[in-house]
Amino acid sequence: MASSALPSPYLQSQFQPLRSSSKPSSRRSFVLPIKASISDKPSIAASPPSVSPVEPSKLPLRKIPGDYGLPFIGPIKDRLDYFYNQGKEEYFKSRAQKYQSTVFRANMPPGPLIASNPHVVVLLDGKSFSVLFDVTKVEKKDLFTGTFMPSTDLTGGYRILSYLDPSEPKHTQLKNFLFYLLKARRDHVIPEFSSTYTGLFESLEKDLASKGKVGFNDPGEQAAFSFLGRCYFGVDPVNTKVGTDGPSLIAKWVLFQLAPILTLGLPAFIEEPTIHTFRLPPQLVKKDYQRLYDYFYSSAGSLLDEAEKMGLSREEACHNILFATCFNTFGGLKIFFPNILKWIGRAGVKLHTQLAQEIRSVLKSNGGQITMASLEQMPLMKSAVYEAFRIEPPVPAQYGKAKRDLVIESHDAAFEVKEGEMIFGYQPFATRDPKIFDRPDEYIPDRFVGDGEKLLKHVLWSNGPETEHPTVGNKQCAGKDFVVFISRLFVVELFRRYDSFEIEVGSSALGSSITITSLKRASF
Repeated sequence: MASSALPSPYLQSQFQPLRSSSKPSSRRSFVLPIKASISDKPSIAASPPSVSPVEPSKLPLRKIPGDYGLPFIGPIKDRLDYFYNQGKEEYFKSRAQKYQSTVFRANMPPGPLIASNPHVVVLLDGKSFSVLFDVTKVEKKDLFTGTFMPSTDLTGGYRILSYLDPSEPKHTQLKNFLFYLLKARRDHVIPEFSSTYTGLFESLEKDLASKGKVGFNDPGEQAAFSFLGRCYFGVDPVNTKVGTDGPSLIAKWVLFQLAPILTLGLPAFIEEPTIHTFRLPPQLVKKDYQRLYDYFYSSAGSLLDEAEKMGLSREEACHNILFATCFNTFGGLKIFFPNILKWIGRAGVKLHTQLAQEIRSVLKSNGGQITMASLEQMPLMKSAVYEAFRIEPPVPAQYGKAKRDLVIESHDAAFEVKEGEMIFGYQPFATRDPKIFDRPDEYIPDRFVGDGEKLLKHVLWSNGPETEHPTVGNKQCAGKDFVVFISRLFVVELFRRYDSFEIEVGSSALGSSITITSLKRASF
């Protein structure tokens, strides 16, 4: 999700960026809708902005608090705190309180023996976080997973787009290729989504009727992967040699890449000497990856033809399509769709009724059809989706390496960062910044309705503000607006079918585990 796709200069399909304003205001019930639509206008790849001299800060200059502890021992201690003794949220919160600062020094996992340098400057507020999007100030080369990079043996021997800095020529080629993918298949999104998720909901209803409750995650992941295959390539992976194994193959492959920065819920004495100290051997997942690769290579023929015209080899293009689909997009949906159910489900029947009324009224006035235009007439639905992105972004961590000496500003102070230092931002704190958002820890579904739309520039889940859009010159998730769009479709399909639903929420290694206990069919 952090590096997928948007438009090529000559064949573009993009969701238009939103207007932004700098002053937050109170919410209203009925005002101008939040806009996002596909445009056929070709974009011109913008040149990287020139670097201008740093202006002196008007805030007091403060030394960055915190330290890294003793060599080897300090990173290990911080790793134990991060995973076991405190957990992520408390790890950052306790240090921010200790130093009375949202900017401080700390170690980030995995550390020894996987990452040679775990030292980072941590950013926890919405103001300082923005430096991580400025590619004139920070380098993004090989930083997609943080202070270590998984073996390229897991990606066919190639450095995938997500690991490339915009300054590298291959970045432009690959991002434009993925932009082409979105353009070429845009007309398939709505019909394939509707078909796939109608089938999912019908299946969930049957299991709920027979068992009294039904888990969403496993069938939801199967539906998500089938949808992406049908939407992007016109071939459902279930009907190929992949069969129904797709989500499990992806999960195993992703685990081999992210294990050093995950906890699987096992005791520290098991995880520490295994997944946090040594890399899992890529050879163990080679056959699983090959099954996925074979599906993409055989299904994406016309797209690979286009890749060759753009100067890419079919093999490199295929490995990038696989990564963009399985890691970025499917990985994002695996996390975010359960999050949507969690936050909207917990909000209760009043919100459910409001969403059902808005969605069904708009669809009725549009002949019962879901279209881009009809989605634009649903401000509450759009805001409810944005609020889920804000309160629990599916990609919580962002990294960048200072290209030069910098001055980074929080709300209260300025801090000097030296060239070459690693900068890390923990996004859930930045998007729950109390100096930006009212009641930041609450899910407020109409937060971005009306004047609240001005706050969208502080929604940062896509490696950039929601009010901006991806280009070949930045590292914003190229499929940002595609993911927002299908998240809206998910909510629309849910509430045109049901008046309300009830859930139980658990946890998993990569997000929330959802069990549906009630689905109330549409009554109006």
